[in-house]
Amino acid sequence: MVRFLFPLTLALLIGCTAEAAPPREPAPAEVPADTARAHAANRRLTRTMNLANALEAPREGEWGYTITAEDLDAIKEAGFTAVRIPVKWSAHAAEEAPYTIAPAFFARIDEVLNQALERQLAVVLNVHHYEEIHQDPSDAHFDRLTGLWRQIATRYQNRPPALVFELLNEPSFELSTERWSEKLPELLAAVRETNPTRAVMIGPGRWNQISELDNLVLPSDPDLILTVHCYEPHGFTHQGAHWDPNPPPIGRSFPQAGEEEEIRALFDRCEAYAEARNRPVFVGEFGAIRHASMEDRARWTRFMRTEFEKRGWSWGYWGLAAEFPAYDPERDVWLEPIKAALLGD
Repeated sequence: MVRFLFPLTLALLIGCTAEAAPPREPAPAEVPADTARAHAANRRLTRTMNLANALEAPREGEWGYTITAEDLDAIKEAGFTAVRIPVKWSAHAAEEAPYTIAPAFFARIDEVLNQALERQLAVVLNVHHYEEIHQDPSDAHFDRLTGLWRQIATRYQNRPPALVFELLNEPSFELSTERWSEKLPELLAAVRETNPTRAVMIGPGRWNQISELDNLVLPSDPDLILTVHCYEPHGFTHQGAHWDPNPPPIGRSFPQAGEEEEIRALFDRCEAYAEARNRPVFVGEFGAIRHASMEDRARWTRFMRTEFEKRGWSWGYWGLAAEFPAYDPERDVWLEPIKAALLGD
């Protein structure tokens, strides 16, 4: 059975092509005195696998994939150090205060979280696909997002430091980086009520693109990890994407002239932003679509992974068994060229 990626919109695809924007005047840098805990938490995420298309669907299984203990065994045995669990909490919570999360859904998250931690896999747990706040970043929706995080943080306050929270995946559409920066302190404060030192991930707007970093103002909190996503060059990684009404044509190879240099320059911008603020970096998503040749997919994946590791960044491959696959859960086998590109040859 083919595992499909969630149906991204054309606006997302347009956003992913905008990395070449000229540098802006950077946002003020807040530099906490000691970020050692955040750096230690990020090292646990050195090689992370995204559990894509499962709990971020409206209902788990609706997009063709359900997380299993056997998949977590395979991830651990392969040599990955962590998993990122995208979760659509907004589909399982009341719309009115106190925005109660359905007990049965919380129990399912408990199960997956327990299975991962029992295997000594670190975990990134996020809020994913809260479409309403992206389209209408009003105080009302931020109140709801804060209410969701207050419940999540309270439930998991006694979990080990191997659990990391990510406040919101890919702020986008009407939710600008500036608006996101404005609301971050109060959202983070809700988490800190019960988790004063847990590592928390925050990324910029426009789908966590590096080009938006200069607009991101991080709260002055020592336990923050900076997260970004990168699918450059879009024409390669998204060739033939079925969710795009005008997808890039299938058949493009990597690299084409100048592409590696452009990507390195982009990463240099991220590195400069992070170093100025003494923040560790987690590249939460990167991947190449199954329509690209396996040889080119492996070449791109290896290039990206080695560039991340040169800079001391942790990373999360998107995703296990979706449209950017690394694993075939039907046959319980890794796609060996992708596995080798991710974990070293």
